[in-house]
Amino acid sequence: MSHSLDISWPVLRRIARDWAGDSVELAEVARLCGGAISTALCLTLTDGSRAVLKITPHRVDRAYADEQHQLALLREAQVPVPDVYRCHTGSLEEPFSYILMQFVEGVDLAAARSSCTPEEFGELQSELATLVLRLHERAAPHYMRCTAAQPKTYDSWPTCYREIFDPIWSEVEKMPVLPVKARKTIGKIHEQLDRLLAHDDRPRLVHWDLWATNILASNAGSGGWQISALLDPNCKFAHAEAELAYLELFQTITPAFLKCYQQSHKLPPEYHRVRKPVYQLYSLLNHLRLFGAEYLKPLSTAIERVTPLV
Repeated sequence: MSHSLDISWPVLRRIARDWAGDSVELAEVARLCGGAISTALCLTLTDGSRAVLKITPHRVDRAYADEQHQLALLREAQVPVPDVYRCHTGSLEEPFSYILMQFVEGVDLAAARSSCTPEEFGELQSELATLVLRLHERAAPHYMRCTAAQPKTYDSWPTCYREIFDPIWSEVEKMPVLPVKARKTIGKIHEQLDRLLAHDDRPRLVHWDLWATNILASNAGSGGWQISALLDPNCKFAHAEAELAYLELFQTITPAFLKCYQQSHKLPPEYHRVRKPVYQLYSLLNHLRLFGAEYLKPLSTAIERVTPLV
């Protein structure tokens, strides 16, 4: 393990033994794909058991408490997620924030697709649709982020959505790479969200970051392929169509998913004509902010799609 992680072996050993007991030792640490702030590690113990540790050194990071809360919401909806073994928010005495979770066997959805037959992948898509439906069947009286602490609530979805994206748009608006004409069009969309995102549905539980890397699938042999876990939620009670637009944008889902999903929730023409282009525009704004100019071309295409709306 690289010393640049700034997490000592004794700290990792203590976390492992707090979970598994003093009869085992930490045998191996391997780095997994993680975020910019946290570090994701696979801890292997001498008895062969494994766990995933997401840890933020020298920082009070309350996001892990939120993640624990959100995983519980998904579990209550009968969606497969990792079990949480430990969750700690950093303090002066223990200056590491972390969440320790079950290691779930599987590969991400893109890797599964390359290993599946088309028929098997179609079945995986139908299973994924069933799981997403289970999430979306969970409703709440208000729109809100799902946090361990009491969240701010909203009666209006466009108001909630605007507040989610205000800081993102404020940052992207100042990026020199964004053309002036594009900036003006997005500004008009942002001003008209009350009209563009109007709908007659209610707040529903969404994962909010559901794409191929956050979907694990495993081959159960004679039992075929199955979804083994949904990972890294950023849950909200939101408009369910925003989740579907995100899934379509990054081609995480296929017609098999939409066919299964729409057997329970038929998507109206306004989704395809108005709301999906708007939701996808904002997702690409966020990706431009996070990942840079590689998302400028798809953002420009998204702006062309929304221009007739304003």
